[in-house]
Amino acid sequence: MRILVLNPNTSAEMTELVLRVLAPMTPAGVELVPATGRFGARYISSRSAGAIAGHAALDAFAEHGAGCDAVYLACFGDPGLMALKEIAGVPVVGMAEAACRQAAAQGGCFSIVTGGERWGPILTEFTAALGLDGRLAAVETVAPTGGDIAADPDGSIALLAEACRRTVARDGAQAVILGGAGLAGLAARVEPDVGVPVICSTQAGFAAVLDAARNPPPKPVQGDLALPAAVPSIGLSAGLARLLGER
Repeated sequence: MRILVLNPNTSAEMTELVLRVLAPMTPAGVELVPATGRFGARYISSRSAGAIAGHAALDAFAEHGAGCDAVYLACFGDPGLMALKEIAGVPVVGMAEAACRQAAAQGGCFSIVTGGERWGPILTEFTAALGLDGRLAAVETVAPTGGDIAADPDGSIALLAEACRRTVARDGAQAVILGGAGLAGLAARVEPDVGVPVICSTQAGFAAVLDAARNPPPKPVQGDLALPAAVPSIGLSAGLARLLGER
């Protein structure tokens, strides 16, 4: 089984961090195929960077997706997720969607703690689109971006734990998601100081994509996630142009 681990930002270091965190969870016989965005932001912390990352995700899938049994969009916020689900013939799982659904399945309400102050409204809209707005207690952001946190994880633990405790006390969160590839692997270090379950979004997404790869749903043949009609294009990479133009 081959799983494409797709990081749509341009930080190879972030891709390597995700792979290190996933390695202990990877069953025998499963190969992780890493792909990093060819263009765009080093780390996604705004709507504009996220929009570019959606294009980069499609581009990376076109280049690296052949022969893979599932796609893991390993980026919180899931840029390009629905477009990937539309164009791919295999299951596609987004980190943020999977983490939110895992948190909601535990019962009660949950909060998201993440790096980068612009993420609040973006993630509030995202959870509403999933139909989980009634379960979201709050989005609690800290000033350092996910990239900053990845560069200094030891120095970020206290800040993240404080943010988690704050939303538990203020908003009544019964679980907290540490959202973002840059925060991968930190939930286990933060949870003892929080008092409620703390979910690693990177690990939650990977568990979901393993399940999807083992039990793939049929590709829709009708509706908005069915394979779209071929369309000519200008200015795209050769691989993405073929993906959109050939049937």
